Amino acid sequence: MRTRLIALALIALAGVAQAQETIQPGYWESVDTVTSPFHAANTDRRCVRPAEIAGFMGCRISKHYNCTCADQTYAGGKIHFRGDCVDKKGQHVQISGEGTYTRTTLNLTAEVTFNLMGVPLTGEASSQAHRIGDACPADAK
Repeated sequence: MRTRLIALALIALAGVAQAQETIQPGYWESVDTVTSPFHAANTDRRCVRPAEIAGFMGCRISKHYNCTCADQTYAGGKIHFRGDCVDKKGQHVQISGEGTYTRTTLNLTAEVTFNLMGVPLTGEASSQAHRIGDACPADAK
Protein backbone atom coordinates (compact mmCIF):
# COMPACT_ATOMS: atom_id res chain seq x y z
CA MET A 1 0.00 0.00 0.00
CA ARG A 2 2.81 2.41 0.88
CA THR A 3 4.58 1.71 -2.43
CA ARG A 4 1.35 2.41 -4.29
CA LEU A 5 0.90 5.76 -2.49
CA ILE A 6 4.49 6.74 -3.30
CA ALA A 7 3.95 5.80 -6.96
CA LEU A 8 0.75 7.87 -7.11
CA ALA A 9 2.53 10.81 -5.49
CA LEU A 10 5.36 10.59 -8.04
CA ILE A 11 2.88 10.47 -10.91
CA ALA A 12 1.09 13.53 -9.50
CA LEU A 13 4.39 15.40 -9.13
CA ALA A 14 5.37 14.48 -12.68
CA GLY A 15 2.06 15.92 -13.88
CA VAL A 16 2.72 19.17 -12.00
CA ALA A 17 6.25 19.34 -13.40
CA GLN A 18 4.95 18.80 -16.94
CA ALA A 19 2.32 21.53 -16.44
CA GLN A 20 5.07 23.92 -15.38
CA GLU A 21 7.11 23.09 -18.50
CA THR A 22 5.01 25.34 -20.72
CA ILE A 23 3.93 28.94 -20.95
CA GLN A 24 0.94 30.06 -18.91
CA PRO A 25 -2.44 30.42 -20.55
CA GLY A 26 -3.82 33.95 -20.71
CA TYR A 27 -3.78 37.03 -22.88
CA TRP A 28 -0.62 37.25 -25.03
CA GLU A 29 0.89 39.78 -27.42
CA SER A 30 3.26 38.63 -30.16
CA VAL A 31 5.34 40.46 -32.72
CA ASP A 32 5.81 38.19 -35.73
CA THR A 33 8.44 39.23 -38.25
CA VAL A 34 9.38 37.76 -41.62
CA THR A 35 12.95 38.80 -42.44
CA SER A 36 13.47 37.03 -45.77
CA PRO A 37 12.81 36.69 -48.64
CA PHE A 38 10.76 39.85 -47.96
CA HIS A 39 10.23 41.88 -44.82
CA ALA A 40 6.91 42.03 -43.01
CA ALA A 41 5.88 42.46 -39.38
CA ASN A 42 2.64 41.97 -37.53
CA THR A 43 1.64 42.55 -33.92
CA ASP A 44 -1.13 40.33 -32.65
CA ARG A 45 -2.96 39.94 -29.35
CA ARG A 46 -4.75 36.70 -28.62
CA CYS A 47 -6.14 34.55 -25.89
CA VAL A 48 -4.07 31.38 -25.39
CA ARG A 49 -6.24 28.74 -23.77
CA PRO A 50 -4.72 25.66 -22.08
CA ALA A 51 -5.58 23.45 -25.07
CA GLU A 52 -3.79 25.90 -27.45
CA ILE A 53 -0.46 26.11 -25.62
CA ALA A 54 1.36 23.44 -27.66
CA GLY A 55 0.34 25.09 -30.94
CA PHE A 56 1.29 28.55 -29.73
CA MET A 57 4.71 27.35 -28.55
CA GLY A 58 6.05 26.13 -31.84
CA CYS A 59 4.85 24.49 -34.98
CA ARG A 60 2.97 27.33 -36.66
CA ILE A 61 3.43 29.91 -39.38
CA SER A 62 0.22 31.91 -39.41
CA LYS A 63 -3.52 31.45 -39.34
CA HIS A 64 -3.38 30.73 -43.09
CA TYR A 65 -1.51 27.43 -42.61
CA ASN A 66 -2.31 24.16 -40.88
CA CYS A 67 0.98 22.80 -39.53
CA THR A 68 1.90 19.32 -38.37
CA CYS A 69 5.22 18.77 -36.63
CA ALA A 70 5.95 15.20 -35.65
CA ASP A 71 9.26 16.49 -34.32
CA GLN A 72 8.33 19.05 -31.66
CA THR A 73 9.79 19.32 -28.19
CA TYR A 74 9.71 21.91 -25.45
CA ALA A 75 11.39 21.39 -22.13
CA GLY A 76 13.73 23.24 -19.82
CA GLY A 77 13.00 26.57 -21.47
CA LYS A 78 14.00 25.41 -24.97
CA ILE A 79 11.85 24.69 -28.03
CA HIS A 80 12.62 22.70 -31.18
CA PHE A 81 10.24 21.82 -34.03
CA ARG A 82 10.33 20.50 -37.59
CA GLY A 83 7.38 19.68 -39.83
CA ASP A 84 5.07 20.44 -42.72
CA CYS A 85 2.48 23.16 -43.19
CA VAL A 86 -0.22 23.39 -45.83
CA ASP A 87 -2.40 26.33 -46.85
CA LYS A 88 -6.01 26.29 -48.05
CA LYS A 89 -4.85 25.87 -51.66
CA GLY A 90 -2.87 22.73 -50.78
CA GLN A 91 0.56 24.34 -51.07
CA HIS A 92 3.10 22.69 -48.76
CA VAL A 93 5.79 24.51 -46.80
CA GLN A 94 8.50 22.88 -44.70
CA ILE A 95 9.17 24.53 -41.34
CA SER A 96 11.91 24.15 -38.74
CA GLY A 97 12.66 26.28 -35.75
CA GLU A 98 13.90 26.73 -32.26
CA GLY A 99 13.50 29.11 -29.40
CA THR A 100 13.31 29.80 -25.71
CA TYR A 101 10.48 30.36 -23.28
CA THR A 102 9.55 31.14 -19.72
CA ARG A 103 6.11 31.03 -18.15
CA THR A 104 5.42 34.54 -19.51
CA THR A 105 7.69 34.95 -22.56
CA LEU A 106 8.29 33.15 -25.84
CA ASN A 107 10.98 33.77 -28.48
CA LEU A 108 11.09 31.70 -31.68
CA THR A 109 13.07 31.73 -34.91
CA ALA A 110 12.11 29.60 -37.88
CA GLU A 111 13.13 28.72 -41.41
CA VAL A 112 10.46 28.02 -43.99
CA THR A 113 11.23 26.27 -47.28
CA PHE A 114 8.77 26.63 -50.15
CA ASN A 115 8.61 26.61 -53.95
CA LEU A 116 7.90 29.73 -55.95
CA MET A 117 7.28 28.96 -59.60
CA GLY A 118 9.29 25.76 -59.22
CA VAL A 119 12.24 27.45 -57.51
CA PRO A 120 12.92 26.38 -53.91
CA LEU A 121 13.29 29.33 -51.54
CA THR A 122 14.02 29.60 -47.85
CA GLY A 123 12.50 32.28 -45.69
CA GLU A 124 13.29 33.31 -42.14
CA ALA A 125 10.88 34.49 -39.49
CA SER A 126 10.78 35.22 -35.79
CA SER A 127 8.20 35.66 -33.09
CA GLN A 128 8.62 37.43 -29.76
CA ALA A 129 5.68 37.10 -27.42
CA HIS A 130 4.87 38.01 -23.86
CA ARG A 131 1.93 37.43 -21.60
CA ILE A 132 -0.02 40.63 -20.89
CA GLY A 133 -2.72 39.31 -18.60
CA ASP A 134 -4.39 36.47 -16.76
CA ALA A 135 -7.83 37.12 -18.22
CA CYS A 136 -8.72 37.61 -21.85
CA PRO A 137 -11.01 40.43 -22.95
CA ALA A 138 -14.45 39.31 -24.07
CA ASP A 139 -13.66 40.22 -27.70
CA ALA A 140 -10.23 38.50 -27.79
CA LYS A 141 -9.37 36.10 -30.61
